[in-house]
Amino acid sequence: MDDAAAERPGAFTVAADDPRCTVNVLTGFLGSGKTTLLRRLLNSDAFARCAVLVNELGEIALDHELLERIDQETVVLRSGCICCGVRSDMAAALLDLTARRDRGEVPPFDRVVIETTGLADPVPVINTVISDATLRHHYRVGTLVSTVDAVLGRGQLRQRPESRKQVAVADRIVITKADLASPEELLELRKTLRSINSHCRLVESRNDASEAEVRMAADLAGSHRAGEVAQWFSPQPGAVADHASSLFASGGRRLAPIHGSIDTIALTFDEPLDWTAFGVWLSMLLHRHGDTILRVKGILNLCGLDVPTVVHGVQHLLHPPVHLSGWPDGDRRSRLVLIGELPEAEMLQRSLESFNRLVQD
Repeated sequence: MDDAAAERPGAFTVAADDPRCTVNVLTGFLGSGKTTLLRRLLNSDAFARCAVLVNELGEIALDHELLERIDQETVVLRSGCICCGVRSDMAAALLDLTARRDRGEVPPFDRVVIETTGLADPVPVINTVISDATLRHHYRVGTLVSTVDAVLGRGQLRQRPESRKQVAVADRIVITKADLASPEELLELRKTLRSINSHCRLVESRNDASEAEVRMAADLAGSHRAGEVAQWFSPQPGAVADHASSLFASGGRRLAPIHGSIDTIALTFDEPLDWTAFGVWLSMLLHRHGDTILRVKGILNLCGLDVPTVVHGVQHLLHPPVHLSGWPDGDRRSRLVLIGELPEAEMLQRSLESFNRLVQD
């Protein structure tokens, strides 16, 4: 757990009116339709005040929408969005963009979309924002969206570890080119995606800017946060048989890995957890297995608090914990989901229970 997340969770309730810019990461394998999706989003009201960072400006192929070229690497689109090329330091690019906005050199924006290359690992992009204290003052990480080709996706997920990781860490998965696939192919792809990441939203795209696509920008800082968290722990259509009904039955459960060694563990705890005990336990877990634990998502019933606390993160780093105004469902147990190459569920369950008892005794 990073230093910012190690203190008492009450200090880090994220308000819906958080003044920082939201950073959305858009990833996906080569040819999966990231740029096509991005073009549609930039024409929606939700992305009206948006800056876009891409590795090479030419890759985004938005020339027909250009309004003004500010300099060699920055253009303003007809929608009012800013598009900038990034060739090296992501942190420096974000801080430079903020400074130019404050000086009035570029139009105002309250969202940044970072489009990765098709073979990129999106985790370092997220960690850049979370781990840099200066960036955290100006930016917060929103949702990570991964695109998957409806026709070629299953083969890519079998053959390419980059594709599997992009899916495993995603908050939203957009199945692109769905109009080119049969209902049977889409069903099989959904099952494959659920076997890798069973706790994120799936959207099918048929080359139209659907409401679901636009809403993918919403995240835990918004008013819908309880609904988002509830989805993490709800049975998902297309999940592997019996996984949805048994994963949170009691204790720790593991969904057997189907693609590579990426799998899912869900832990449940009936007794309230001590925040210090949980923080020490999670810090030790991520120190030992942070390279292979891709995602952590949890809702916690903490001692001394009447409302649930949400934790989520990617590999070694966690987002600041968030309080919900109430429980998203009738289940008040603490629940934790881990995705990646994982230790035994029973061992993790026992170790956290032991830490919790030691502190309370």
